[in-house]
Amino acid sequence: MALLIIPMTCFGSTLATSPPCQTPDDFVAATSPGHITIGGLFAIHEKMLSSEDYPRRPEIQKCVGFEISIFLQALAMIHSIEMINNSPLLSGVTLGYEIYDTCTEVTVAMAATLRFLSKLNCSREIVEFKCDYSSYMPRVKAVIGAGYSEITMAVSRMLNLQLMPQVSYESTAEILSDKIRFPSFLRTVPSDFYQTKAMAHLIQKSGWNWIGIIATDDDYGRLALNTFTVQTAANNVCIAFKEVLPAFLSDNTIEVRINETLEKIIAEAQVNVIVVFLRQFHVFKLFSKAIERNINKIWIASDNWSTATKITTIPNVKRIGKVVGFTFRRGNMSSFHSFLQNLHIFPSENNKPLHEYAMLLSACAYVKDSDLSQCISNNSQGTLAYKANEDIERNFSLRNDFLWDYTEPGLVHSIQLAVRALGHAIRDLCQARDCQNPNAFQPWELLDVLKNVTFTDEGNSFHFDANGDMNTGYDVVLWKEIDGHMTITKMAQYDLKNDVFIITDQETKNEFRNLKQIQSKCSKECSPGQMKKTTRSQHICCYECVNCPENHYSNQTDMDHCLLCNNETHWAPVRSTRCFEKEVEYLNWNDSLAILLLSLSLLGILFVLAIGIIFTRNLNTPIVKSSGGLLVCYVILLCHFLNFASTGFFIGEPQDFTCKTRQTLFGVSFTLCISCILMKSLKILLAFSFDPKLQNFLKCLYKPILIIFTCTGIQVVICTIWLIFAAPAVEENVSLPRVIILECEEGSVLAFGTMLGYIAILAFICFIFAFKGRKLPEHYNEAKFITFGMLIYFIAWITFIPVYATTFGKYLPAVEIIVILISNYGILCCTFFPKCYVILCKQETNTKSAFLKMIYSYSSHAASSLAISHVSLDSTNSSITMTDPSSGGRSAAWQEGKDLQAQAFAHICRENATRVSKILPRKRISSI
Repeated sequence: MALLIIPMTCFGSTLATSPPCQTPDDFVAATSPGHITIGGLFAIHEKMLSSEDYPRRPEIQKCVGFEISIFLQALAMIHSIEMINNSPLLSGVTLGYEIYDTCTEVTVAMAATLRFLSKLNCSREIVEFKCDYSSYMPRVKAVIGAGYSEITMAVSRMLNLQLMPQVSYESTAEILSDKIRFPSFLRTVPSDFYQTKAMAHLIQKSGWNWIGIIATDDDYGRLALNTFTVQTAANNVCIAFKEVLPAFLSDNTIEVRINETLEKIIAEAQVNVIVVFLRQFHVFKLFSKAIERNINKIWIASDNWSTATKITTIPNVKRIGKVVGFTFRRGNMSSFHSFLQNLHIFPSENNKPLHEYAMLLSACAYVKDSDLSQCISNNSQGTLAYKANEDIERNFSLRNDFLWDYTEPGLVHSIQLAVRALGHAIRDLCQARDCQNPNAFQPWELLDVLKNVTFTDEGNSFHFDANGDMNTGYDVVLWKEIDGHMTITKMAQYDLKNDVFIITDQETKNEFRNLKQIQSKCSKECSPGQMKKTTRSQHICCYECVNCPENHYSNQTDMDHCLLCNNETHWAPVRSTRCFEKEVEYLNWNDSLAILLLSLSLLGILFVLAIGIIFTRNLNTPIVKSSGGLLVCYVILLCHFLNFASTGFFIGEPQDFTCKTRQTLFGVSFTLCISCILMKSLKILLAFSFDPKLQNFLKCLYKPILIIFTCTGIQVVICTIWLIFAAPAVEENVSLPRVIILECEEGSVLAFGTMLGYIAILAFICFIFAFKGRKLPEHYNEAKFITFGMLIYFIAWITFIPVYATTFGKYLPAVEIIVILISNYGILCCTFFPKCYVILCKQETNTKSAFLKMIYSYSSHAASSLAISHVSLDSTNSSITMTDPSSGGRSAAWQEGKDLQAQAFAHICRENATRVSKILPRKRISSI
């Protein structure tokens, strides 16, 4: 067994005349006897004063810097214990306490912890080393504190040895929720996980994404910094800088680091929001220097200092900007207020901090209330001489309300909850035990009950969760200047479970709106219609704003990417905030081009009707009879009528019926038209051709009805197969960016091409036949006009192919309509207009006699040409030359040519008489 003797220093070392520390009891700050003793750890002094950088002897140094707010926390523990002792909760069992001042140093706190762990009822202050502490009985049963996580972790590791319950009222480091490393630790406040989450939520909700962080270089600061970094990243908030200050004021470099931090804040001009995880004395020094440099920012305060009166009373503190802080939920403070008002200094032998406070208050007797805190802090840095007790008591009574101004309600409530939790756990444990005996239970037994205790306070139920945390939530506070004084007002409540801020009044909503108006961003906010383009910077919050491209949109600010519209049904212009529904377009009836094309089609129909009337009225004239007769003319005119009418199916909203009808109607009617013209070409060539071989061929080929039905029937078969296997149908063309083109999909390009190709083949054959008869009688010669009409057709449709293939949109049907009109007008004009011209303007040539005379003239010329060709052929073969009659010589060859010419003329007359008999009455043939 090892025996450890604790070296102790006198708490009263701050007093010049205080006696040296002789016994461990001199180390106690405040004490009160009881059946069950509760330990307390409070950093009543802010630092230890040392004349050397490193201590040379293992002794605790002098503590300086009296902290009024922490002194009030110790009083809150005393008050809570007295409240329990004065209540029937423990029924005859009283709680005692031993409160120690940690001086904000881990070393001093560990020395106090050794005293807690020392053996009860032992003549010497010893801590025994045991393998099993189950039956070990230490001086205290539980410990309340400490305030700072750095100190709490060190103390907790020592208390874990005996599983002594440790209930903290302020330590919020997230790591303390780990029950494997800290099994005996509990706390009445939430962990920093929730505080950092709430901070990140507030920052994100306020529209800030470029912030700075200042933390202490200890376990609390580093853990809070790491947790907050994770939370901000989840909320797309970037950290511009992270500044870490020395954790203890005894560090000589703290002044330098604060100046460097302020320089960093000034350099980062775009950072207007700074999160501060510091202790109160750090914030006091930081703000004091920030005021000198006119630094105006938004400061997000952690629960350590958000309600610290020491900081709110800094002269000109309003110049630092706005302070938004998180503090623990407050409870009913009326009882504690009464306790402070009735506080007396005597007897004070068992409460040394109270005596020191009274002396410091007396030393600042003539200082204004606004400067009293600073005066106390300055005087506590040195030594104080004792004064008469009457002077101390008088000054204490005159300023009895001063302490209330420095009370932090959230922390006081947390201390009250910690004491009440212990009181209820002791009550549950002592129901079957005599707890007036200090040996009634061990600390680990109390810990087991404390973990599961549930109690109510002011109608609210409280208990520890599986991590030993009491998640009471947070109040969001705002520092506001009222009547020249900085006051702390509650803005909202933060609900831990639902991660929401509860705002109750309109004024608070206005305060939130005012906060949002302050910008703290690395880059300018991207407006709707734009997206963020991240630069090479390591931060995602530093970016450029670029416009959303076509067919993309963004409807919120600072969107990471633009959203894609549904290309099939919607579209969006550049920098659009929403998608627009595509307009459905087609060649409408009221479209100007459609009206023009329809007008041309109607004009063509009028021409067809007019020609039909003219031909009907001149039915018996040679020009009409030479056109193939009334039936053929009517069939051709009907085909032209259907061709013109088919253009109407290309206009208007496409339907399945119109899509199937328009190509079929055009293809069959145009084929019938070309077939009739082909038959006419054959007839003309047969009537005026004198080549015997060609005559025989044409006679065999010339079957009018069979030709027309066969040629047209093939096209009908093509169109029927097309309609059965790949019929044209309505299709929505969504390839265009802003419109949906409602068009007819041809179904099969091969079938469409076959239909048009077949018409082209017929037209080409017709063209060949007509071309051979182009030199026939002038006034009745349809062949050369048919040739010209076929040329117009070929030119139109050859042009159509590339134009149709490269055209898209609602005017695609117009291309085909134009080609149909051109080819239809070309054939109509070339076929009928010359005849109408002769009928109407050259009536003298539209007689039988004129027609016979033309036949005679043409036949004479043709016979002469045929005879000369025959003689020339024979002369070539027999080497006989023929003398020109003008030379005066008439050879036998010349005479033979004359005979041949006469024979050819007679032959032509007979042949033409036969053919013309179809045109003229038989009684006129003999006169020929």
